[in-house]
Amino acid sequence: MMSTIPTHVLRQAKSRDFRPSVRIGKAGLSETVLEEIRQQLQSRDLVKIKVNKGLFEREQRGEVWNHLAENTGSTLVLQRGNIGVLWRR
Repeated sequence: MMSTIPTHVLRQAKSRDFRPSVRIGKAGLSETVLEEIRQQLQSRDLVKIKVNKGLFEREQRGEVWNHLAENTGSTLVLQRGNIGVLWRR
């Protein structure tokens, strides 16, 4: 999967200057959050998402990122702890 993601996209996703533009708080994965991510993906290629600590267990995070990617029509580029980056092809 990683080999299908262009190098420039990976570089931008890993950049420390690329700040999260969506935060998932105590309300969790609501339809409002999914809609916000969809709207941001329409106007830009990459969206960085931060999940509040303690909201999901470590084992659940992979499922959360996959759920977000599936429901927004995007690809998960990067997942590190409570930070994830989605890419619109």
